[in-house]
Amino acid sequence: MTDPDFNLLIALDALLTEASVAGAARRLNLSTSAMSRTLGRLREVTGDSLLVRAGRNMVLTPYAQANRERARNALLEVRAVLQPSAETLDLSELQRVFTVRANDGFIEAFGPALIAAVAQAAPQVCLRFAPKPEKSSRYLREGLVDLEIGVLSNMGPEIRLQALFRDRFVGVVRKDHPLAKQDPVSISDYIAWGHVVASRRGQPHGPVDEALADKGLERKIVSVVPGFSAALAVAQASDLIALVPASFLRQGAPALHAFELPLKTRTITVSQMWHPRMERDPAHRWLRQTVLSVCQQQYPD
Repeated sequence: MTDPDFNLLIALDALLTEASVAGAARRLNLSTSAMSRTLGRLREVTGDSLLVRAGRNMVLTPYAQANRERARNALLEVRAVLQPSAETLDLSELQRVFTVRANDGFIEAFGPALIAAVAQAAPQVCLRFAPKPEKSSRYLREGLVDLEIGVLSNMGPEIRLQALFRDRFVGVVRKDHPLAKQDPVSISDYIAWGHVVASRRGQPHGPVDEALADKGLERKIVSVVPGFSAALAVAQASDLIALVPASFLRQGAPALHAFELPLKTRTITVSQMWHPRMERDPAHRWLRQTVLSVCQQQYPD
């Protein structure tokens, strides 16, 4: 019996994930012509077209659609079998790219220390941060990322998680803002000024507005920006109040003044999440422990 070429499984996963010959070629660092030839071999092996033309784009056949996640899981399982055991894992020789999906706030607050810790222990490991425009378990389920970091949402019962630290929101104004001279800031003064809100989805209201509404109050939201960095930049150059997690200011912001909110809002638990297929992978366990250690060192409260 002749065994199949298991290298085709890598190409199949890339093609089904990207739904594009050119995209799969970039993913595997191959030429488009080489990827086209590999697609031809896959069509011959599977007896299915896999990708077919639909206008200017390519789409998956029903067979390919039905087997996309199966191919991804099979590839990840093969890689897990061939990974070294915990007893033989040598971090100095480990060559791997770990993809971490996190928002800009986490990357700016913890990224430098995490990158340094990983580089010191495993100099041949690359830590790749992926953008997080929305909350979704798809990236973990399909093996597109190794870790997801953020506030737990509806990720599905199979997703593993570990709390990293507890966070809270604080108000931020420019250093010479009138509110910078007040301690504490009263609710009446807080709502007397305009506000800039950070929201990836463009939603202007959040927990602070709910807490104000309970008291029959509301604040004036002047602007909505996509991230915390942008909110701080606006606050620094205006009279507006920004709202950011306290962890976002751990590196310091000399031109800004942070203050405790004059009303109670719920705290935030930031966690790291991963798919159970990676639970016992020794390199992945090391990465999770490194993330936890860095967060506890940087944010012990």
